[in-house]
Amino acid sequence: MRRAWWMRGRAGGAVVLAGVLVAGAVPSSGAAGAAGAVPAAGRRAMSAWLPFWGDVDGAYRDAVAHAGQLHTVSPFWYETASERAVTGRAGAVRPDLVAGLHRAGIAVVPTVTETPDAAAMGELLHDPVRRRTHVDALAGVVTSQGYDGIDLDYETMAATGDAAARDRVRTGYVALVGELCARLHRIGKRCVVTVMPQVRGTGAAFDYRRLGALADTVRIMGYDLHWSMGEPGPLSSKDWYEEILRRATATVPRDRIELAFPGYGWDWVPGSGRRAGHVTWHEAEALRRRVGAAYRFDEASGTPYFRYVKGGEEHQVWYQDARGVRDQLPLPAKYGVRGIGLWALGFEDPGVWAAFRGEQA
Repeated sequence: MRRAWWMRGRAGGAVVLAGVLVAGAVPSSGAAGAAGAVPAAGRRAMSAWLPFWGDVDGAYRDAVAHAGQLHTVSPFWYETASERAVTGRAGAVRPDLVAGLHRAGIAVVPTVTETPDAAAMGELLHDPVRRRTHVDALAGVVTSQGYDGIDLDYETMAATGDAAARDRVRTGYVALVGELCARLHRIGKRCVVTVMPQVRGTGAAFDYRRLGALADTVRIMGYDLHWSMGEPGPLSSKDWYEEILRRATATVPRDRIELAFPGYGWDWVPGSGRRAGHVTWHEAEALRRRVGAAYRFDEASGTPYFRYVKGGEEHQVWYQDARGVRDQLPLPAKYGVRGIGLWALGFEDPGVWAAFRGEQA
């Protein structure tokens, strides 16, 4: 769901760690996990992703500035190409940022994405030897930097119209997550999976019930209700969140669910067939002011938008801001879900932190 605009080149400068290719790795200092990584009872658990592109240092400062609210940061640093090759993107892995987040009392649980498609991943996941090798590779990433766990964000394998391939991924992924979580739990590390929402035909490659029984956290990507190659509209909505949470809480323990909110938007040219342009909240608001467009708020969905004309073409920009977050936050509370996520640090309206903080009190 979020591949088209963040994909960059492959990583270089790899070193071999325990027979597994891990780019950007340095010897672990053996540092303990971040203090305060587990939220206090009754308080909302909040995590956020740290991008590897753009103003990375600014995004890091954003995290540290809100350490009182964040219990976990997930640097979007690693990518799986095969069972052995789990590599850090070129220049992305920053031990200084890991150390700084730990000093701030924030757990660091890096995200790993994957490039193999459903067919290739199905073969890997159902081969016990290859699957065990992949668990070794992922565990090696965790120990390489003294991380507090790992977050699997395997989306490519889920994007298939082949029902047989999807079912094979569904069952094989449960086997992988079960083995990985058991390995990580033995060494006191956290096991997180990020999944697509299971509404309106999406997310069928993920067995929510079984993943929810294995992983410490199931993060649901609560964005791209309207996506870059579709028609303009809100990235999320109250009705959509209601559907997502009703289904998720029927199969996953509520204290293991995180619903991730968007901090960005899309700039569409309706009817053009072209991919919408990605905008952060900062970029969307700067654009709105520059073109003199009126701020509009869609009460039904709980999201802002505006329209403008450029080169004779009408544009529609839908995004999310603090007002929208406040409007939508009652939905997780209604379903007893305390876990909240943010995609991504540095993208968001600064006012969302006050909105989230109001929900945490």
